[in-house]
Amino acid sequence: MSSPDQQTAAPADAEVPAEHEVPDELPLAAGFPAATREAWRELVAAVLRKAGREELPEPVEDALRVPVATGVSVAPLYTAEDAGDLPTAVGVPGLPPFVRGGRPAVGPAGSPAVSAAGGTEGGASGSWDVRQRHAHPDVALTREAIAADLENGVTSLWLALGEGAVPTDALGDVLADVYLDLAPVSVSGGMPAAEALLAHVAGRTDLAPGGSLGLDPLGVHAASGEAQDLTGLVDVARRAPAGWRTVVVDGTVFHDAGASAVEELGCSLAAGVAYLRALTDGGLSVDEAFAQLEFRYAASADQFTTIAALRAARRLWDRVGEVSGASADVRGQRQHAVTSSVMTTRRDPWVNMLRTTVACFAAGVGGADVVTVQPFDAALGLPDAFSRRIARNTQNLLVEEAHLARVLDPAGGSWYVEALTDALAEAAWSWFTEIEAAGGLVAGLDSGLVRDRIAAAWDARAERLAHRTDAITGISEFPNLTEKLPERQPAADLQPTGGLPRVRAAQAFEELRDRADAARQAGSEPRVYLATIGPIARYTARASFAGNLFQAGGVATPSGDGASGLADAGTTVACICGTDKDYAGSAAALAAELRAAGATQVWLAGKPSLAVDGIDGYVYAGCDALDVLQRVHEQLGVPA
Repeated sequence: MSSPDQQTAAPADAEVPAEHEVPDELPLAAGFPAATREAWRELVAAVLRKAGREELPEPVEDALRVPVATGVSVAPLYTAEDAGDLPTAVGVPGLPPFVRGGRPAVGPAGSPAVSAAGGTEGGASGSWDVRQRHAHPDVALTREAIAADLENGVTSLWLALGEGAVPTDALGDVLADVYLDLAPVSVSGGMPAAEALLAHVAGRTDLAPGGSLGLDPLGVHAASGEAQDLTGLVDVARRAPAGWRTVVVDGTVFHDAGASAVEELGCSLAAGVAYLRALTDGGLSVDEAFAQLEFRYAASADQFTTIAALRAARRLWDRVGEVSGASADVRGQRQHAVTSSVMTTRRDPWVNMLRTTVACFAAGVGGADVVTVQPFDAALGLPDAFSRRIARNTQNLLVEEAHLARVLDPAGGSWYVEALTDALAEAAWSWFTEIEAAGGLVAGLDSGLVRDRIAAAWDARAERLAHRTDAITGISEFPNLTEKLPERQPAADLQPTGGLPRVRAAQAFEELRDRADAARQAGSEPRVYLATIGPIARYTARASFAGNLFQAGGVATPSGDGASGLADAGTTVACICGTDKDYAGSAAALAAELRAAGATQVWLAGKPSLAVDGIDGYVYAGCDALDVLQRVHEQLGVPA
């Protein structure tokens, strides 16, 4: 067989067969009738009616909307009409309104982007800044961990200073081997931490830009409930190194209290405005004040909400700058995204690796300037070398292998993302103006306005978590009762208390698991007997569902045919599992048999509409799983 270069080429003037001619246009839907939104709606309505939905909203897609933040929900379908006028709404990266990014990825001749405050901010080659947090009180261990991080992809450091964390007076020892002209440093710990860092870098003019003194008195006020003095910010700002930020507007304080993206954005705007007033009242110009602020936001596994929230935050801050008279080159909000503590679980912590990967992806796509991935074991205590390595390599993979940082605003132009960005911006601006009308953030914190609003947002989220419409893998879904948790050194609680609460999505289920484990260790394992009806093919689906639900509360689920295995199961609580057809013929009789065999509480895997006699409750998709588990615990005598 001849090779390609040995084959005889066709003459240049050879006639091309008609079937091989390339048309001028290649319509993707050629041969198909034009699709319309109305036709789609008719199909959706037909499916919903088959599923038992008789009354449908107008438009019908509202029946499928999913809430993602206070007053904001996402629809199942987006078209061009949902995105509005894109060119005027989002602009281009590095220019107002900064929706598509606070800065271009690279400057002239491929150099890293130059910040408005002077110098370069961000990671190598225009990437985001990979920032790792360190809070271990052992100075030698922290020094070793920092060296490992900087040698393996981390581009800046975040040090938590103070009692229980890195000793403030040991900052010089901790940073002894760090090239501060290459790696920016950010600290948290209030004024003592800021002063320690200023003393350490005093007189140096070669510091890498992008560092932060981490002052956030309003965040302390929110967490502690105690008023803070803002007058010292100006003095620190005047002594801050060029290209460094003095103030961190930490929106994670509100996120950790249960705020949705709307409350987090609105509160961060109000905090930012309060800091601008304090700085300008102290003598800084508006531009100088803007250059002193960076914003810290939570990045969650709800990737599109995170992407849209970061984009909306830049748009809103640009608007604040515009009405404040700030020049365009300082209005690009500098953002530090940190993977959410609310989504982090203690149980099945390995799944946190997946959550933080999605959150990091969303932060990068959303245009964050700095990203911190919390170790997967953060809820258990201080991370070890392995979990720190996984945290930094999560970013390394996305930057170096997935090349995520090479694309500017990859979500830009998506009808869904643009519509969600706009919806979050509108809702957050409305909340921000409500805070301002009440006298500003300080007044809103003191009056309870902020607490009540965030509590309402968390209550709505908690309801979805309880019903498992917001599922938590490894916790409310697919729990592992035989898991062995990694052991970690306890971490000091560095956040002040007395103000806004701190919550985690998994906490209610994990509390039930803890109680069940304590009972198990005391020799009284909580169990629910799954009484099956019929052959395995008929009962497996509902038995698996019921077992999954009860195990989410730490309850073991032995099973058997009918009532025969109840005594061997060693429990007085049972759940009947079968099909609707089986229930119609024998569920009531089986419930009576279970009662006769000693059952004091009988559940049925199915909807309440089945109305079976002798049943205490029903477990089904969308039921209040927490209520079911609490009732089971109470019946079994599990100590609270």
